[in-house]
Amino acid sequence: MKFTSIVLASVVGVAAAGKPQLSISVQDGNFDGLDGLNPTLSWENSGRAGDLDISYGVEANARPTTDIASLPRSIWGKASTDISGWGVSARADIDAQDLGRADLQLDASNDDADLSLRLTANAGSDFNVRAVEATKGLDINGARVTVRPRLDLENDSRDVEVNYSSGNSNVRLTASADNQEVTVSQQIDDDNRIAPTVNNRGDISVEWERRLSDDSSLTANLKPNDSLDLKWRDAAWTANINMPIDGTNINGANVNIKRDVTF
Repeated sequence: MKFTSIVLASVVGVAAAGKPQLSISVQDGNFDGLDGLNPTLSWENSGRAGDLDISYGVEANARPTTDIASLPRSIWGKASTDISGWGVSARADIDAQDLGRADLQLDASNDDADLSLRLTANAGSDFNVRAVEATKGLDINGARVTVRPRLDLENDSRDVEVNYSSGNSNVRLTASADNQEVTVSQQIDDDNRIAPTVNNRGDISVEWERRLSDDSSLTANLKPNDSLDLKWRDAAWTANINMPIDGTNINGANVNIKRDVTF
């Protein structure tokens, strides 16, 4: 309880130094009272401690409650520094209701080698590595190529992602023992981008992004007989709508609305 109170006091006391973000979700079209909403307040801030760049934040339940211990949902912290030409960072995410366990993400990158590494793990009573990946970049005749091998130890899966980018075109290939997927993204003009995706099982999806203004855009992603996802961004507002599709039927909708709010 003491730890929880300190976290909440920090959010209120230094909100002016950061920018809290309030998000509200509406599940399955239920707009009746607070039961249909999922208000969340997130806040973050940063500073410097010696040679370390420090950032930290908290996500809390914004719904009225008499149980103050239930308000914080997650707490995170990140430390970054440079070591012999490598940019190194470590981030920990903690479930506020389970302080004895943390999700860890360790990153290292070297600009001269055009190489980056990432390790994700769980830490608590023991230390378990969940996934490892590397990204190597290459510049070839004006085109940009990145190769990203990935190892998922939790699901015992391995794959490789290759990205090729040249001018207004981008091709992404993801290949594993069980699945191969290709996405071709094309910038049609200044305001429109289209990106179809197909995999070896014959599944097809299409993403279309439309720029409405300098700070406004609409992105639609259609997966036939699966879902239609819409993302509308307008300055500080962001709205995400997910609509499951079964044939020609839309089975409800999940709506998430966010905006930056300065207190």
